[in-house]
Amino acid sequence: MRISTKGRYALKVMIDLAQHNDGTYISLKEIAARQDISIKYLEAIVGILNKAGFVGSQRGKSGGYRLLRDTGEYTAGSILKIAEGSLAPVSCLDGASGCEKADECTSLPLWRNLDRVVDDYLESVTLKDILEMK
Repeated sequence: MRISTKGRYALKVMIDLAQHNDGTYISLKEIAARQDISIKYLEAIVGILNKAGFVGSQRGKSGGYRLLRDTGEYTAGSILKIAEGSLAPVSCLDGASGCEKADECTSLPLWRNLDRVVDDYLESVTLKDILEMK
């Protein structure tokens, strides 16, 4: 499993919003400067997060983005899945149809277990936990 820049940046944006979570809207310009990410790339990422209901947006002079829920309600897994789609370690696990050779695949249990372990861990870590990590 490899998390792309889109997934990493989505997590960075959410962490940045969590660090500055005082109820006000934060401009993309501020986030871009702090995180050293282009505004153009951030627009695409916050668009995904906004559509998923993870962030709220407001237009205008005092506009920007903010979290819609408490930091303890967002998991690293949910953020990464919104940005990445699937986090499955092998392609045969991320499709709805599955693999036509699944019945005879001796390595499939390994991949399923790895997927479960990674998912369980990422779903157990919240933005609040990340802010408290040192």
